[in-house]
Formats: sequence, C-alpha cells, structure tokens
Amino acid sequence: MFESLSKSLNGVFRNLRGRGKLSEKNVKDALREVRMALLEADVNYQVAKSFVADVKEKCLGEEVLQSVTPGQQFVKFVHAELVELLGGAHREFDLSGKPASILMLGLHGAGKTTTCGKLALRFKKQGHNVVMVACDIRRPAAVDQLRILSDQAGVGFVAPREGESVPEMGARAREHAEKSGYTVALYDTGGRFQIDEELVGELVSLRDRVEPGNVVLVLDAAIGQESVEVASRFNEAVGLTGLILTKLDGDARGGAALSVHAVTRSPILMTGSGERQEDLEPFYPDRMASRILGMGDVVSLVEKAQESIDLEEMGLMEERLSKNTLNFEDFLKQIHQMKKLGPLENLLDMLPGVGQLPEDVRSSVMGQSADGMKRAEAIILSMTPQERKRPELLNASRRRRIATGSGTHVRDVNQILKSFQQTKKMSTNMKKMQKKLLRMGR
Repeated sequence: MFESLSKSLNGVFRNLRGRGKLSEKNVKDALREVRMALLEADVNYQVAKSFVADVKEKCLGEEVLQSVTPGQQFVKFVHAELVELLGGAHREFDLSGKPASILMLGLHGAGKTTTCGKLALRFKKQGHNVVMVACDIRRPAAVDQLRILSDQAGVGFVAPREGESVPEMGARAREHAEKSGYTVALYDTGGRFQIDEELVGELVSLRDRVEPGNVVLVLDAAIGQESVEVASRFNEAVGLTGLILTKLDGDARGGAALSVHAVTRSPILMTGSGERQEDLEPFYPDRMASRILGMGDVVSLVEKAQESIDLEEMGLMEERLSKNTLNFEDFLKQIHQMKKLGPLENLLDMLPGVGQLPEDVRSSVMGQSADGMKRAEAIILSMTPQERKRPELLNASRRRRIATGSGTHVRDVNQILKSFQQTKKMSTNMKKMQKKLLRMGR
C-alpha cells in the first residue's frame, strides 16, 4: 500500500535534506514533484492541487527557508498536511445507542458482507453482545453467507421472512435487538454494481426505520478514482458517518485513501488488507501519514503484536530458552506466531526507515524474509516429531530425507540447523554472562 507514493516522496525528501539552505525555487520544484507523485498515486486532481497549495503557503515562510534544517522542516509540514488530508484525528464508531446500530452500505464486490463478519468478531472481543441482520435479499446466497459468518463469530443473526420488504425487516430486527439485549446491531444491506434510484430509495427507507447512529460505506480502495465518485454519491443520497476502505493490500498507489475523506468529509474508520478475520484495523491518520513518508508505525506494530501473540506461550518459550532446552517444536511455534501478525510486507512497512530503502533492496529484504520463513516451516514440518524434539538425531541421511520431503536443498536444512545452534549458543552465553554479573555484584 502506497509503495509508489512513498518511493516518489522519499526521493524528493532525499534531495532536499542534502541542501543546507532552501530557496523559493527549491521549494516550488519540490512541490511540483510532490504534486506529480500524488497524481501518479491516483489522488483526485483537486485534492492534490489543494494539498500542494497548503504546503506551499507554510513552506515559503521564514520557519523553513531560514531554518538550520530546512529539509526536515519541509518533511514536517508535508506530514502535517497528510494527517489533515487523511482526516486529522482518529474516529471511532458511535456506540451510544441501545443497541448501537451500524448500517453497512456498499457496491457489489467491495467486501461489505465479509467486513460485517470481521466487525462482529471485533465488537464481540470488546465485550459487546452483537447481532447481524441480513438485509441483502437479492444477491444469491448473501443471507447464507452472513449466517455462516455469524456462526463463525459466535454472534446473533436475523434472517428475512418471505414476502417481507427490507425496511420492514429492518424495523423488526431493531425491535428484536432491543428486546433481546443486544448492544450492537450490524445491518448488511443490499449492494448493486452501480448506484441507482431503487437502491437509494431502499436504503433511505431502511435508514429511516432503523435510525442508525452509524451509516458506514464499505469502499473498494483498489478501484481508484471511481471510489471517490461512489463515496460522493452515497454521501449525497444517504448521508455517511464513516468509511471503511477494503483491499488496501491490492492497491500500491493508495489514491483512494488520500482522496475520499477530503471529498466527502466522512472519516475513515477502519481499513481492510486481507481475507482473515483479523485483517481489519482501526485507521489512524497520523500513523498512516508516517508510514507513507517512510517513518514507520511502531505503535501499530506493538498493538498488533499484543493482539496476536500468545503471551503465555512466549513466556514458556523464554523459560525453555533460559534452560537451553529449546527445540524445533519451539521454532515452529515462533513461525506460527509471526504468521498471526499478517503479511510480512505490512509488518516491515511499520518499521522506521524501511520505506526509505531503495526499491530493489526493499523488495529483496521482503522476498528473502518471506521465502525464508516459508522454507523454514516446510523443513521443520518434514521432520518427524522425534527429530523436532531431538535435533541431535539429524544425521546426513535424515537431512537428505527432510530436504526431499520439503522440496528444498540439503544446504537449506543445514542453514536451519546452523541458525538453531547459534540461537542455543547465544542463550548459553547469555546465561553465563548473567551468572558472572551476579558473582561480581556480590
């Protein structure tokens, strides 16, 4: 996400940081490149024009031109404007109703129903009693899909009755949610391949019967400029309170995320970047701006780790490491813990400086890291349970068998064994150092 934009902007910043002084011409030339980078990233033309004008007004003042570090000051103002462009402060759903109602809108293919399932699971984990309402009665199997998702999330479900209109169903579901003590009600509405009068009429009637505190549009970020037009039309017709951008992992340009708030003034609440239930994240404009500018997002990385990693298992692994009893079962568990955090490229983007690496180096690091993890997992899974627990059994013939079974080479198996031995040796040296320090402290 935003790879091309990050690359272009960091090229501009590198040129400016190398200058001890900036002139008005330097700034104007740089801003011209910034505008081109935004347009190439599929950002709306008017949004890009306004963005550059705002940055220019701030950067031509004495604070930048007379600064000791003018390049850094320029980056600071671009970052501040990016944060504003993306919505300013982080916004949450309005959960003040009883129940809190969320009307989910979107065109076919945007991932609306799947996002409903992800939201239901997220709210449930937060302690809410959730019900999902199947208001999409036209798309084949839409009701069944939502029913399956509700079962997977372990939440309530309301299906349409024969001959019942969508607004009638919404009113019945609202009454049911109130009587049953649900705290959050998610309404999965019908979509279309395009917005038409029939769809708008149905959504307006449903909105009026349900009176939701949240009217949220699920938007496919990968369709670029069209997503801005779709969001504008939905906002004019129904009145949006928020947006959820899906398929951000499939759009290297990211122009939709940078345009849609500026055009609709509706906050981006969450973003989706994968098929897993966990691949739905709260949207923080300041953190996203930092990632775009190659500054990383350590806060989100830590939060993701806290949500995904089994702390009890990590404690047991640390204990085995201290006792020097680590084996390949532990290595395998570590790999599975890492996979829970999501795609490796998303994690690397959260590390400061990665976005500023040259494209070939960045791709190489990501490719080698991802391939290395897959290769290690395949090798360990090709070992017998006994071999995983007792690595000393891995003689030459066993290594050849493991290489064949995992589709790798013997040298790959040897490399895994070498890494394993180095880890154990490091833990032994650390233990010796601790004992030595303790003796010195007495």
